[in-house]
Amino acid sequence: MADDPLAPFSAPTRAWFSAAFAAPTPPQARGWPAIASGDHTLIVAPTGTGKTLAAFLWALDRLAATDTDPAAGEADLVTAPAAADRPADAAARPPAAA
Repeated sequence: MADDPLAPFSAPTRAWFSAAFAAPTPPQARGWPAIASGDHTLIVAPTGTGKTLAAFLWALDRLAATDTDPAAGEADLVTAPAAADRPADAAARPPAAA
C-alpha cells in the first residue's frame, strides 16, 4: 500500500477529500492503488466503509482531470447496490403514476 493513498488523485480532489474526511478508510486505501493502476477491482467490505466513494471518487477525479473522448471507447463502470432491496426488473421500470 502506498504511503499516501490520496497521492494518485488530482490536487483539487485531494484537497476536497482532506477537508471532508479525517482519513481514507482501509477499503479506500487498499482499493485506490488497484483502481489507479487500471486493474479490475472488487472491494468487499461492510456497509458504511467507503466502497462506493472509493470507486466513484477515482472515476470523477479522472473525468475532471482529463479530456476524455467517448468516441475513443473510454468508460468507467461502477456498480452499487442502490436498488438491492427491489427485484432487478423493478429498478428498470418507471414509477407508477400517482
